[in-house]
Amino acid sequence: MGRLSLQFEYDAPSARTRLNVIGQEQPLKVVRAFHVAHGGVLVHLHNLSGGVLGGDRLTSCWEVGPGAHAQLTSTGATRIYRSRPGAGPARSSCRVHVRENALIEYLPDPLIPFAGALYEQQTVIDLDPGAGLFWWETVAPGREARGELFSYDALKLEFELRAQQEPVAIERNLLEPLVRPMASTARLGCFRYFSSFYICRVGTGDTTWRALEKQLLDITNRLTSPVITWGLGRLPAHGFVVRALSLTGREIAAGLVEYWQAAKQMLYGHDAVIPRKIY
Repeated sequence: MGRLSLQFEYDAPSARTRLNVIGQEQPLKVVRAFHVAHGGVLVHLHNLSGGVLGGDRLTSCWEVGPGAHAQLTSTGATRIYRSRPGAGPARSSCRVHVRENALIEYLPDPLIPFAGALYEQQTVIDLDPGAGLFWWETVAPGREARGELFSYDALKLEFELRAQQEPVAIERNLLEPLVRPMASTARLGCFRYFSSFYICRVGTGDTTWRALEKQLLDITNRLTSPVITWGLGRLPAHGFVVRALSLTGREIAAGLVEYWQAAKQMLYGHDAVIPRKIY
């Protein structure tokens, strides 16, 4: 059982965000927050086990207070290890609340399910008026160097995004490659990696969204190739979702940064700065 509860608070006198660690239980841990430009903080999420083990129960709860800016990243790829017989699936749940005029940027490395992995992940995000979100996740096919392509037993990925208590995105994915091959044209076809990137800011005017949509479509058309396919979708309100299917992870990582850069400039007038890693 691992638990991580974080609160980010904007301190007006210093014009900076502060991290308050409400609670943490191994293997989940944070060490400290690093100040970044424009009053934000960068936090590295550690898993002291080196990965997610069969039967793990991991719970995260993050609150970004009014006006605060939190940037979170992993220290490396999230490895989902083989489940032991009888251990059942590993489960990870994350609840996020972004308060008025706050911003969260969640920029982890890919999730890598090992052969025999059983994993369930549930994410629920609530955005208040003026709240912003940059949130990406990428899933690899497995340990390619060992020839483990889609050798995991099952991945169950659930995602819900709400703005002002109204749902704007709901995803329910159950991947069982040994039962339903991922090479099917109804799934990944010839591709191996897939990724989603949510870009939101509650209350932004339609003129801004139209201008950003044009920029993101230009990026989509320019980056799509035989190696990678990008797609852009408009959410019912407050933003976009970018999706990618790729033969390799390298093209996804570079493309996500380009979309992020364009959206951060349009919505906040600031450059997107890739978080530095610590190990």
